[in-house]
Amino acid sequence: MKTMKIGDKVRFLNEIGGGVVVGFQAKNIVLVEDEDGFQVPMAITDVVVIDEDKDAVVKQGVATTNMPVPEKKVSVKVNEQPTLTDLLANERPGGDVLTVMIAFVPMSPLQQPDVRFEAYLINDSNYEMLYTLSTAEGNGWRLRKAGKIEANTKLFVDELGRSDLNEWERVAVQVIAYKREKHYMIKPAVDVQLRIDTVKFYKLHKFVENDFFEEDALLYPVIENDIVARTLVIDTKKLKQEMAQKSRADVAPARMENSKKEKDAPVVVDLHASELLETTTGMSAADIFNYQLDTVRKTIDSYLKKKGTHIVFIHGKGEGVLRQAIIRELKYRYKQLTYQDASFREYGYGATEVRI
Repeated sequence: MKTMKIGDKVRFLNEIGGGVVVGFQAKNIVLVEDEDGFQVPMAITDVVVIDEDKDAVVKQGVATTNMPVPEKKVSVKVNEQPTLTDLLANERPGGDVLTVMIAFVPMSPLQQPDVRFEAYLINDSNYEMLYTLSTAEGNGWRLRKAGKIEANTKLFVDELGRSDLNEWERVAVQVIAYKREKHYMIKPAVDVQLRIDTVKFYKLHKFVENDFFEEDALLYPVIENDIVARTLVIDTKKLKQEMAQKSRADVAPARMENSKKEKDAPVVVDLHASELLETTTGMSAADIFNYQLDTVRKTIDSYLKKKGTHIVFIHGKGEGVLRQAIIRELKYRYKQLTYQDASFREYGYGATEVRI
């Protein structure tokens, strides 16, 4: 069998067509460039080298035997960096894994109070994509941009100022990736919702050097090396269910533990978010605060009929917001209960003791 090499003229075995070998993508994949200049990856077993002395060459619909085929010169560039045109026209190495990002690029120095930003969608892969990009608006979504984005390109989406940032706190991106006139691996459709931290727009170090812009940019991955970004938007109904289950789980062990102790031993509930929740990803400060306060109410309600019980809520010093909220609950919702600062020797200065 004749060894296949770059420059050989080949034809396809299982379909009409052929061309010139211009490279090898893998051990068993050959790149064949047809007469229109398209490079088609084919299995080596599906192509055969043309022997000009024996095979007929088809030109303009007429089969002719022993007609010489004009030699097509194939130049192979070694150790030469591809230009932007090359990247757009040809597939780049490593580009068959999807990487999609949202980028925010400042249009003037970040120190300026009236600085504005350009938002881009980046397709850093060899796949073309159909996409939608939307931002949350009330209980629904507002479409910001939709269409097709070519392989290895970036697409301008919108211009916004710091006064517009609140409209971009929640972003949804949907993507379907494909290749045109080339064999490719099918990628799953992507539907991602991200939470954009608007505080980062005020921090210089969050804007970093990157491969896509001359300026430093704030980047949010949607897909990175075929791995879809973890959604940061939490289902409200699911969150409430988890909060209720977590509260019951917190109260029940405390109750069981208390029964084994002396009668006057207090029930201790640590209200720090790291103790109450396995993760706070996607939760705002208000979500966490409401969860902490809900835990206080559920704990007190579960002990209201057990007179003599002491409950210590560890809330920390902080800015005193949670402590003040607990005191307000005790004054208006639980007027019959007494309370005081808990022992600072045992619990530090950030704890309140409630007596049933």
